[in-house]
Amino acid sequence: MKRESIDAYDVPDRVASYDADMEVMHPNRAKMVELAVEFVPFPQDAEITVLDLGVGTGFMTRHLLEAYPRARVIGVDGAPAMIEMAKLRLGSMAERVDFRVGDFRELGTLVRKDETAATALSSYALHHLDRDAKTEVIRQAVDLLEPGGWFINADLIVATSSGVEARMQQLRVDGIMRRAPPGDRRFADEKATRRFLHDLEAEEGDQPVTLQQDLEIMTSAGLEEGCVLWLEYREAVSAGRKPI
Repeated sequence: MKRESIDAYDVPDRVASYDADMEVMHPNRAKMVELAVEFVPFPQDAEITVLDLGVGTGFMTRHLLEAYPRARVIGVDGAPAMIEMAKLRLGSMAERVDFRVGDFRELGTLVRKDETAATALSSYALHHLDRDAKTEVIRQAVDLLEPGGWFINADLIVATSSGVEARMQQLRVDGIMRRAPPGDRRFADEKATRRFLHDLEAEEGDQPVTLQQDLEIMTSAGLEEGCVLWLEYREAVSAGRKPI
């Protein structure tokens, strides 16, 4: 993950269009986030603290706070502009969020050891890291989890074979072109769409890994019972539990 990956999300125009673009490029986002929140293993009236890595515009945090009216969230993000957008989305619920501005690779300096969390969540954030950095971020998150706490991640993956990846990429491009608003020149045709995605992924430093590698990373970071909660093409929701 490069500093440029963070800076890419701290541009007002990029932030303003972020959610609309996500609807076009990742139509399963709401389903993935809802499933991740549903997996949180507490009664809905529980007073819990949840760590959100890469809080972004507050999409996942809003779902969590709506499902758990007495929960509090520690929301970490490196882009102040994203956090400002999250505050707008959350409205009065933002009072239940402790925003921490900083690179989540330095999670241990952003969140104190005594600020333990019952659950840690992340969505569409960790694929910006290489394998070693991703392992270290999750390890730091595990350190902050209560024993038995779950780490739940909704994110991008890649296929294990080039042929399968090529087919999934074609389905991805076709879907984006169908969903794109009329007149959006970024997605005017297949060539333009592929060029846009290539440039965006380069700018953001995307480094997704296979699902098996993701589960291996969780194990290396200190989680057990690694599992896949949901999978469709290049997107997955996975989870692991901190040993009791």
